[in-house]
Amino acid sequence: MYKDKDPRAALFAAASAPPRTGLIAEEQLAEFDKTPPQEDADGRKVWYQRGCNFVLAHAEAQPGAAFVRAGQPDEYVVLLPDHPALIEANGESCEVAANSIVFVPPGDSRVTLPEGGRVVRLFTAAAADLVALCPNADAYAAGRSHIPPFEPWPEPVGGFRIRAYDLDVKPQEGRFGRIFRCTTFMVNLLDVQKGPRDPRKLSPHHHDDFEQCSLALAGSFVHHLRWPWTVDRSDWRQDRHIAVGSPSSLVIPPPVVHTTEASGAGDNVLVDIFCPPRLDFSMQDGWVLNDADYPVISRR
Repeated sequence: MYKDKDPRAALFAAASAPPRTGLIAEEQLAEFDKTPPQEDADGRKVWYQRGCNFVLAHAEAQPGAAFVRAGQPDEYVVLLPDHPALIEANGESCEVAANSIVFVPPGDSRVTLPEGGRVVRLFTAAAADLVALCPNADAYAAGRSHIPPFEPWPEPVGGFRIRAYDLDVKPQEGRFGRIFRCTTFMVNLLDVQKGPRDPRKLSPHHHDDFEQCSLALAGSFVHHLRWPWTVDRSDWRQDRHIAVGSPSSLVIPPPVVHTTEASGAGDNVLVDIFCPPRLDFSMQDGWVLNDADYPVISRR
């Protein structure tokens, strides 16, 4: 399934159990480049999308625009692709450079973009006010039989505070992308694909019990999806090949087989998002770049 020394090969070497029957959900697609924002005020345009356990908020801000959270119930993520931010939380203040990822503690916080620009924020579904803003807010009304209930990971070493990490990390043989983890999310910023991906070197695979959100920040992609044939034919779907530009986001349900093919002529930038963090990636030595700051959840 994996070719040319893909670092994930060992994780999926053994065949998994046959897919369970029952609810096999549809994918959730959001094309922020083609649809109007859900919020357009105070110098901010914000597009929302939800997954089973999370909300993704993609925003474009004018200089000085701010994003405020009051009484945020748990830790959230701020991704700054190309502009700096001032982040304030619970009396703490931190100036964060562009090309950074930040984990913001629970409670009251503010994210201000002095120069404007793009910002991506990730929240768990505990942020009910943000779930309600998602165009697909009702997509999970029936529940998801293949996804266990969300459980946060252990608190960070030294307690909650603003934690910022530089994304200027060079590729390394044997490591998959640039992975960062907090108590609520795992974010993998994949290495930039220059030009189209070689169609002879794709990586189809599936996950048994968690969603994958693939966020396109630059370039264009084709998401290839294949629903498994269980003994229940009502689970079956036709293969889908979803062409998207950027910014866009696709939430892939388990146990759908998937692979994403970069198709743009220039830089193709993709970010994979998991809520809660993945244990399998966390157990790979050296893969999670901030592993020392966040303990791994106990094995069960």
